Amino acid sequence: MVAPRILIGGGGGDEGKLRDEESAKMEDSPSSKKTRLDGRFPLTRWELAVAMAVFSVFVIGLFFIFMKMPAAEYGKIKLPRTISDLRLLKDNLAIYANDHPAQFILGYCSVYIFMQTFMIPGTIFMSLLAGALFGVFRGLLLVVFNATAGASCCYFLSKLIGRPIVNWLWPEKLRFFQGEIAKRREKLMNYMLFLRVTPTLPNLFINLASPIVDIPFHVFFLATIVGLIPASFITVRAGLALGELKSVKDLYDFKTLAVLFLIGSVIICPAILKRKRTYE
Repeated sequence: MVAPRILIGGGGGDEGKLRDEESAKMEDSPSSKKTRLDGRFPLTRWELAVAMAVFSVFVIGLFFIFMKMPAAEYGKIKLPRTISDLRLLKDNLAIYANDHPAQFILGYCSVYIFMQTFMIPGTIFMSLLAGALFGVFRGLLLVVFNATAGASCCYFLSKLIGRPIVNWLWPEKLRFFQGEIAKRREKLMNYMLFLRVTPTLPNLFINLASPIVDIPFHVFFLATIVGLIPASFITVRAGLALGELKSVKDLYDFKTLAVLFLIGSVIICPAILKRKRTYE
């Protein structure tokens, strides 16, 4: 299901346009082109080396964590890609999670944060698994913690090497986002909460683009940890009834999306009302 896109507000954005022009000039400069690995590849050799170094650190950390975990039938454990895969994984992990709860939670959190940091698809299955194994309350705590930690890691990784990637993948969307942020500096928290609660912009894009458009980390962090609660609750709660769930698309039907946008509208209302008073 493709999330609807809502454009809020209009005008402004001069500061964002100037930044775009400056970055475009830098990217078109001969010195920049010489350091690119390929005319179409967005990263320089240094940026690629940084990305590989960070990735290697995470992989080594995961390796040592799983080496220290009690033995299990790892042949039956794999990242789920369908609801059927998830049901089998849940059955295989239920006993292990009961026998070794601390080790299992450490492994679960490590995999979730790794996937979220490096934008690996499938975290929604990890969220459903949390509900199926731990129930709504503990599952929600786990999902919000891991999603926030992974998004924060992605934020700092993007701060290092994200600008060329985002400019390469989503140039138009980045310009739109930059303009909206420039107009909402005074009520930035409300706007970021709105984006996190509603599917207006993908969370992946928000994680990568936020440091590029100069969203302070404390605003990003608070908006993430609070704004992800409604959607995470829906997903974790659905994990309790995996047998009835046919597809991931069933999670976000029209009614669910309407509720999320209603919550988001309540959040952003103070900013809209303040702007109206200012122009009156």
